[in-house]
Amino acid sequence: MGIEEKKVLVVGTGVSGIAAAGLLLDKKMDVVIFDGNRELDIKKFHEKAPQLAKVPLILGELAEEKMREFKMAVLSPGVPVDIPMVERLRAQNVAIWGEIELASYYGKGRLVAITGTNGKTTTTALTAEILKSCYKDVRMVGNIGIPYTSEAASMTDETVTVAEISSFQLETIHAFLPDVSAILNITPDHLNRHHTMECYIKAKEDITKNQTKNQVCVLNYEDEVLRAFGKRAPARVIYFSSRRKLKDGFYLDGEDIYMAAGGENTHIINVNELNLLGRHNFENVMAACAMCVTVGVPVAQMAEVLKKFQAVEHRIEYVTEKRGVRFYNDSKGTNPDAAIQGIRAMNRPTFLIGGGYDKQSEYDEWIEAFDGRVKTLVLIGQTAEKIENCARRHGFRNTVRCNTLEEAVHFCYDHAVSGDAVLLSPACASWGMFPNYEERGRIFKEIVHGLEG
Repeated sequence: MGIEEKKVLVVGTGVSGIAAAGLLLDKKMDVVIFDGNRELDIKKFHEKAPQLAKVPLILGELAEEKMREFKMAVLSPGVPVDIPMVERLRAQNVAIWGEIELASYYGKGRLVAITGTNGKTTTTALTAEILKSCYKDVRMVGNIGIPYTSEAASMTDETVTVAEISSFQLETIHAFLPDVSAILNITPDHLNRHHTMECYIKAKEDITKNQTKNQVCVLNYEDEVLRAFGKRAPARVIYFSSRRKLKDGFYLDGEDIYMAAGGENTHIINVNELNLLGRHNFENVMAACAMCVTVGVPVAQMAEVLKKFQAVEHRIEYVTEKRGVRFYNDSKGTNPDAAIQGIRAMNRPTFLIGGGYDKQSEYDEWIEAFDGRVKTLVLIGQTAEKIENCARRHGFRNTVRCNTLEEAVHFCYDHAVSGDAVLLSPACASWGMFPNYEERGRIFKEIVHGLEG
């Protein structure tokens, strides 16, 4: 669907909305911005986005007659597709697009798109880093904090884009077509938004909906949902496995990662040469390698980048050691499955800080994964009572509730001894206490560095 000469409504005034409106203005489109927050500080918004100062801004409600003016609405990822306002727009035959659909419409070059419940950020950053060793113009965009629409206008046919794509973003795609896609894993998450696991799975699988056998999809063989999907995926599938040898694909054998293709097994790297901890990160490495080989990067070149790559911020990130106690920031562990990986990466008795916004997750598997590693579970936020009750059902009673993150950190430090670890891995979103997981992680690090040594 072409969008030229259409009047476009951009829904949302966050970074995605600002970038989408900016791209549309760059393309000489007629743009109006809407935000449901009547109390939005317009002056602050224009200070944040001076380029949009002359764009009409509607707050609070969008009248039916106003809706009829638009042929298209571009939703920010945080806007649910089933709220009444969006339903009314559809009823007025307004095309509903998302930010990544808009960006891919204008973007050029090759596109590598990565989704999954966990590991997206690490895999995206690692894939981009490997590709930079081979290509001059590599862009890292998407859910990683850089809106895809902020880069699209300057792309050329030589650009290689690596995009971290969330399930929210995949709800609003139409012609979005990656040259290479990856679904790293699928476990329950965001059910408050998607309502059912089936809807969540479909959103993830839709990253391939426009692909054919001319494109590639990288899948985790050890994820039962994805193994089954591989049999009906429209793209050519490349699997990776951390549990068994594959005849074709990428696999972990002991401490070594191999690529199997054409009857040959090529050694890529020994995991002890990596700066990443845990089996889940070895899976991220294999996924990144599978995508990069497809885009033409030699194996030897990949290995050199892998040896230098450091963990991304907020993902099992080592902060510092004080009085023999090591502190780790895993603020990006925003769901139970991600937080399980954080626990499994700990090789010391651990004080675990958890809790936050309730995304209607269940915490049983997370508690079971403690497996003797967790000395004390320190809980904050909206889910504290729910998680504490779950822990007690599983026989884990060493829990403490704190009112703030600062109180939690100080409790851990006061009770930890040399040789212990303190891990922030909340298994919950940050909302309600912090605007995002990045801010939560940053404040955690500030508090830790402020402790007396």
